[in-house]
Amino acid sequence: MKNILFLIFLISIASCSQQQARKPISHSEGSFMKESVERNKKLVANEEKVIDSIIKSNPKIKYAASKKGYWFYYLAKNETDTITPKRGDIAYFDYDVKDIYGNVIYTKDDLKPQVYNVDKQNIMMGLRDGIKIMHKKETVVFLFTSNMGYGYHGDNDKISTNESLICTVTLNDFKSSESRNEISKPIKKMTISNEKPAESEVLIKNKELKSTESQTKSE
Repeated sequence: MKNILFLIFLISIASCSQQQARKPISHSEGSFMKESVERNKKLVANEEKVIDSIIKSNPKIKYAASKKGYWFYYLAKNETDTITPKRGDIAYFDYDVKDIYGNVIYTKDDLKPQVYNVDKQNIMMGLRDGIKIMHKKETVVFLFTSNMGYGYHGDNDKISTNESLICTVTLNDFKSSESRNEISKPIKKMTISNEKPAESEVLIKNKELKSTESQTKSE
């Protein structure tokens, strides 16, 4: 009987310790993600209001809205070309970066001329799309909300958290993937035969020449 009571006592202690080890119930991961999305939506909406006020304060500038959620206008437009960079092309461009109020963050000299493999290298999301709407020799001013720029983290240098940006981009040139493939194709070399005609062929030709000469003399 004592042994049975002792076993019951041990089992009750073990069950109590297991209950104490349980962690308190926290918010589910799904609800956290939902809250994060809603917070980002409000943040972007506020940034869009600032950009909208900038656009309205400059009625002489013809801004265009992109499907990706940024705005832009042309400082220099190429009216003749129709081709724009696409995936796999190499784009050569310069750009500078300002905050949304026009204060310089990075100059063109700071960033140096860019050589970009379109859609195959990691760059700012807004520029990734913006480059593909440009023609050669065009200069475009882009207005990006932070989600099209460097987002929550910034660039870990001069661009701060959740910062809207103005980027002035000049597309100097781009090389299409087709033209680069044509250039890289190996050139077919002409093969020159070093083989000499057989001696029998030479002797036959010499005999034919002698026979024709003798015929002409007899005539």
